[in-house]
Amino acid sequence: MPNYLLLLHLTPPTKDDLTNMSPEQIQAVIGDYMAWRNKIQDDGVYVASSKLRDEGGKFLSGVNGDFRVTDGPYTESKELVGGFFVVSAENYDEAVKISQGCPHLKYGGRIELREIEPTP
Repeated sequence: MPNYLLLLHLTPPTKDDLTNMSPEQIQAVIGDYMAWRNKIQDDGVYVASSKLRDEGGKFLSGVNGDFRVTDGPYTESKELVGGFFVVSAENYDEAVKISQGCPHLKYGGRIELREIEPTP
């Protein structure tokens, strides 16, 4: 069965967004993600997941032998990848059905769904 990558895109929260959430609200959001992860694990389709750090990272590029490393992305970006899930599904339709339950959509995020090329 193929694996699918769910890239969790988000608009970075503003300082006001973060200060308007109580610790209880933040824990509720985390709880939603954990409950969904547990559900897809119980369903036997969970492969892997991780949250990415909000700050930091590097961009690497290379053109005609010119290798560059720059800092980024930054929370000032218009959109960031906040994390990912990998699920196992028969096809894109099934992967979409699995993805629809992800709480990332509930909180205004966007999911990029990509099939992972099997390694030979």
